[in-house]
Amino acid sequence: MRFEEDYRSLADSARRGYERFKYMPLASDDKIWLSLGGEARAEYVDFNNEDWGRLQLGNNNFLLQRYNLHADLHFGERFRLFTQLRSALQYGRKNGSRQIDEDQLNVQNLFIDWTILERNSRSLLLRIGRQELDYGSGRLISVGEGPNARRYFTGAKIAYNSGKVKLETFAMMADTIKAGVFDNKPSKQINLWGAYGKIIMPRQANIDLYYIGIYRDQSIFEEDAAKETRHSIGTRIWKYGGGFIYNLEGAYQFGSFGKGKISAWTASVDIGYLFEDSYLKPSINLRNDYISGDKKAGDGNLQTFNPIYPKGGYFGFSPQVGPVNLIDIHPYATLDLLANLKLQVDLVFNWRHSLQDGVYRPSGSFNLAGSMSRKRYIGTAYLANFTWAANKQLSLVSGIQYFKTGAFIEDIITTPKNGIFFNSRIAFKF
Repeated sequence: MRFEEDYRSLADSARRGYERFKYMPLASDDKIWLSLGGEARAEYVDFNNEDWGRLQLGNNNFLLQRYNLHADLHFGERFRLFTQLRSALQYGRKNGSRQIDEDQLNVQNLFIDWTILERNSRSLLLRIGRQELDYGSGRLISVGEGPNARRYFTGAKIAYNSGKVKLETFAMMADTIKAGVFDNKPSKQINLWGAYGKIIMPRQANIDLYYIGIYRDQSIFEEDAAKETRHSIGTRIWKYGGGFIYNLEGAYQFGSFGKGKISAWTASVDIGYLFEDSYLKPSINLRNDYISGDKKAGDGNLQTFNPIYPKGGYFGFSPQVGPVNLIDIHPYATLDLLANLKLQVDLVFNWRHSLQDGVYRPSGSFNLAGSMSRKRYIGTAYLANFTWAANKQLSLVSGIQYFKTGAFIEDIITTPKNGIFFNSRIAFKF
């Protein structure tokens, strides 16, 4: 979130090199100042047997590129204008670009901030315009940093911050992403609204509480395609660092789907231990997720959980199964091989939660129907990835994944094939 960066400290220092672009005074009293920045990112992707061979593409390798340029203009302590252009490009994918791959040129952020109140450690801010949203661990609203084209919304947000308590309320419109130049289709109505609160308790459990509402003209599940109005209420209890780490989250959803009713839920446990003072600083973790699916196909009601705008890599980078109608057991571990080189290895076992529902993509969109199969096990994913951060500006991420099909995939697809995925991404930010 580039708009969260703060370079006011450079006002009282000798700025060198690129720091001159991070703080540029435009008035003699330094009350008006400008910060410039950007990003160039390139990613090579090699996919073998996408969708477990169902698409019959064989080897599919392609190149993704992303370029950002932003300007952050401050008018004293109360007002601010932030704007960012984004270009996401795709070359060589056999079956064409997905929405997450290509958006040739677009305004990613364009908003005005007004700090209504700033007293002691408390502040109240109003943000109006196009903006990115990212909450909690990304289960329901995430900017989607892993994919090439990040998400954005247009609307208003009010944010209260007292240090230990943070609360944001928002009302947004989500655009339809298209691949061309300034051709994204804007929504004409509010279709995302809610509130997200966070209580920070150092050395104790931190608590998130949230409500999220959505409206969609058409949502597609195995049950049907229909209008959807859905409300989500949830909580998250989490703690990172200092040895024992955990992330516990649960949410319940209700509303209407066509003429039927929605009743869906999710629960997640992620516990582990970080050996901060040990050689290589290893961490070991175990995740277990339960995400509801539809109980009875064709009855008009819907028990399928909707992840709304989820983090694409919630089950490891480029997962093949999305957070819908799913039970997973996910052990993983990390090692700091060097001060700036981290290794993570994952093992993910995937089952369908309901035999009356199918398999969904990482975005939450419908993929494979499942009500005709009595098999539950989807498959096993084996993952390993390296992250190298040369400095604050330059980073490299590279990983490999092998997905071994399970009984459900072998029952649904005529000639199923195990999937192999490789990617390597280099990014430069300034």
